[in-house]
Amino acid sequence: MPKPFEIVREFEVESTPEEVFAAITSGTAGWLWPSEYEPKEGGAAPFGATITAWDPPHRLTARAEMPDGVHGQTLNQLDHLIEAREGGGSWVRYVHSGIFVDDWENQYDGANHHTDFYLHTLGQYLKHFNGRPAAYASVIGPAASGTPDALERSWRALGLPAGAAEGAAVDVELPGAGLVQAVVDYRDEYFFGLRTGDAMYRFFGRNHWGATVGVAVHDFAAGADGDRIGADWTAWLGKVYA
Repeated sequence: MPKPFEIVREFEVESTPEEVFAAITSGTAGWLWPSEYEPKEGGAAPFGATITAWDPPHRLTARAEMPDGVHGQTLNQLDHLIEAREGGGSWVRYVHSGIFVDDWENQYDGANHHTDFYLHTLGQYLKHFNGRPAAYASVIGPAASGTPDALERSWRALGLPAGAAEGAAVDVELPGAGLVQAVVDYRDEYFFGLRTGDAMYRFFGRNHWGATVGVAVHDFAAGADGDRIGADWTAWLGKVYA
């Protein structure tokens, strides 16, 4: 049965409201995926949504109604409230709400955990790569990457230390990039993230919700090619889960 949901997060960043607003409207390739917003109330937003609030740099709301239940939803809304913080930086309130059509518990659990990972990546972008253009690639693993241990297999395939926690410095061989120094900037049972001097690598354990492992790359190096990056990681996933 259709049932509404709401996911709320509040957090602070050192960036100005203008920088945060730019990140969530024009800099999305650097932390989420490339998206375009028509800069006005009533304008077009990603995935067929309409902008219902456009007040830079303080408010952005986009709402999509999907009567046919596309992607398992009949309603999806993203709301961002950004305020300057006394002493510098910004306070952000993010609300993702809507209606899931079915499999509510599984869909909500996945969306809830994805929210933490995406907003963490936003924070990393603002802190380390703010305003830099990014080449973006996103690839999905084969059916064999849908097993319960699939995400951990990606970790092991990269040769990462079993006990490395968030903040650990590691040397890692990455497809297309070679041996690089990186920081484990996120790790839990659902996701892990690696950050180098020029890129962020995001690993999604969507096997936990009935899908397959995914990898997204945000590469800020001059001349980075999203198509090439995608091909390199597609080949890597194919070998890991052959």
